[in-house]
Amino acid sequence: MPSFAAPARQSGKPILLGALLLPLIFLLMITNASAQLLRDAEIEQWLRDYEDPLLEAAGIPPSSVGVHLVGDPSLNAFVTNGLNVYVHTGLIQRAETPNQVQGVLAHETAHMSGGHLARGYEARANASKPILLSMVLGAAAIAAGSPDAGMAVMSLGQTVGQANYLSYNRGQEASADQAALKFLDDVGASGAGLVEFFKVLRNRQLTSTRNINPYMQTHPLPTARVDTLDRLVRQSEFYEVTDSPEDMERFRLIQAKINGFMNETFTTLRQYPLSDQSDPAKYARAVAYYRGADLEKGLKEIDFLIEKNPDNPFYRELKGQMLFEYGRIAQSVEPHRKSVEIAPQYALLRVNLGRALVALNDPDVLPEAIKVLNIALDMDPENAFGWTELARAYSQAGNDTMASLAQAEAYFVTGHPAEAHRFATRALAGLKQQTPEWRQANDIINASFGAAQKDQRRRKDKH
Repeated sequence: MPSFAAPARQSGKPILLGALLLPLIFLLMITNASAQLLRDAEIEQWLRDYEDPLLEAAGIPPSSVGVHLVGDPSLNAFVTNGLNVYVHTGLIQRAETPNQVQGVLAHETAHMSGGHLARGYEARANASKPILLSMVLGAAAIAAGSPDAGMAVMSLGQTVGQANYLSYNRGQEASADQAALKFLDDVGASGAGLVEFFKVLRNRQLTSTRNINPYMQTHPLPTARVDTLDRLVRQSEFYEVTDSPEDMERFRLIQAKINGFMNETFTTLRQYPLSDQSDPAKYARAVAYYRGADLEKGLKEIDFLIEKNPDNPFYRELKGQMLFEYGRIAQSVEPHRKSVEIAPQYALLRVNLGRALVALNDPDVLPEAIKVLNIALDMDPENAFGWTELARAYSQAGNDTMASLAQAEAYFVTGHPAEAHRFATRALAGLKQQTPEWRQANDIINASFGAAQKDQRRRKDKH
């Protein structure tokens, strides 16, 4: 599903910082195998409309920060190495107002602004010192014939090291909370949403934190955290600022779309019954019917929304997606083309149109498909799906050299450098020297050279 699908690239398991619900430092990686990064132009734009002003308030260029959607039902958001913000679908689904999501984004922005990730590396290194020392001393004690004493020394070192790091992490979280409130003030938004959201977390965490050591937590204990934040938020001149009716309606549409895609069809239809004739309900049902193999009902809902809101590109994008995935390729082209006409600034909409044109298997439309996809990839060069579709278009047109180059890009951005090297080398042989394409192939070859050599050695060792 290109409008709500896996991303161009996910480079391994990112180190998390500022994740709202991580219970221990040892869970610093995504462990839910079902979670995946999603791409959707409408939701990404909605998140950026809140995140970009916060970044500007923090003195961070918005163009340097990626904002990503994670398909996971948990209430979570985090930042990673590199300036990237990740928001779980579950957080958006469970939030009651856009201001709550805005508050969480402000908190994650504060982690980036405070340089907490870089300092976190140093803190982890310092925390590891007593652990390493205890291992050396413990091993020496065991070797000297005192295994019980040796194990006790090792255990003590691990406890001290972990406690030191967790204390540091709690300090970062408290600092991020206060900086978040400043950024919200700077953009004229209330901090009440952040407090409200932490109250939700508090209610979930209270049962699990009653009998634990407060010094072994990554985050401040929930009750104290909420009380401190609430006191500070009430001092702001923007405390009583609320979301506008227009912002609330847009938020409900975003939630409806996510619910339709992420929940089971029967769950969505129960949540949005036919008695609810609002736009968000129709949006959710359109997705639910389409995912539940009832295309005609889905088309009826989305056509109503298009007729009511003819300038909304995302309704047309969804209609095109629905038709395409049910094999009605020729009919899908028009709504995709119209979505691009309405909102040409979104690369994902162009990729959808390009895919539909390629799938027609019509030589007469291949030049348009190639042009549309190249424009999209100039706008979003990390979109592996777009590169793969471009490779398919060039292959249909009989241009194997450019097909190989596009496929090399697809492999490179998905983190498969050895395969990227192989396809780029194949493309280079057919390219004229010093052309942009020739340099593009060379760049991939040079960037993936080490991985290609390692792959060759592995293949030789196998044989």
